[in-house]
Amino acid sequence: MFKHCDVLLFLALLIRSNTSLVRLNDNGYEDLVIAIDPGVPEDGKLIEQIKDMVTTASTYLFEATQKRFFFKNVSILIPENWERSPEYKRPKHESYDQADVRVAAPALPGRDEPYTRQFTECGEKAEYIHFTPDFILGKKQNEYGPSGRLFVHEWAHLRWGVFDEYNEDQPYYSAKSKKIEATRCSTGITGKNRFYKCQGGSCITRSCRTNSTTKLYEKDCQFFPDKVQTEKASIMFMQSIDSVSMSIIIFRIYNQREFLVLFIFIFIISWCWWSNPRPYTC
Repeated sequence: MFKHCDVLLFLALLIRSNTSLVRLNDNGYEDLVIAIDPGVPEDGKLIEQIKDMVTTASTYLFEATQKRFFFKNVSILIPENWERSPEYKRPKHESYDQADVRVAAPALPGRDEPYTRQFTECGEKAEYIHFTPDFILGKKQNEYGPSGRLFVHEWAHLRWGVFDEYNEDQPYYSAKSKKIEATRCSTGITGKNRFYKCQGGSCITRSCRTNSTTKLYEKDCQFFPDKVQTEKASIMFMQSIDSVSMSIIIFRIYNQREFLVLFIFIFIISWCWWSNPRPYTC
């Protein structure tokens, strides 16, 4: 049975600290901090959407890890320049600098892609997750999928130091059959390859053409997975597909300390390599 996740609201103050407060207690993550940047315009819907995202993410994480992990409590830091509310509490240790998740405007206008600031090696924790207000408010769901699922994808980057199982630098490869395949895990994921490019407010969509030099599809050709899938896949490939099973990702705690060991991760890599030979990020 799923366990409840408590969400607390705090008014952000100028406290300086860059150390995450997150700890694992009885398989539940406690003291996760989500901070809203002071530059974000006040919007009560943003707080409610963050609550919904965390709640759905906790359920998804619980199912994906075969009931091993969930989010037990989360603190939301509200900008001090927002209107005061009786439900806002004063933070004890929480600060924007130490937040595990930051909600802030995109570095480039219109670029609302969620990301995790990750410059570490495999298995090492990253710095923080970045979401934009438009993403949290659901305005980018058609592009990135449900926020709760994507939160779990980014959490795996942040907490467990794993990497994406898709390759933007090498989106296609030539299989042994000489057929051009999209880089994905696994080849059982079905979809269509389409040229897609937008410029000047209009977009062009057509069939992909083969580059005579590389013998692969041209630049701007993308793989669009079918909405309905039956194949199992990793959260780190494409968590937005509704029917893709996430039970393949399993984690184990060797002790009750914060450090996590991904004891089945090698099996996943081996399985994906066997079914779809291609280089991995790590």
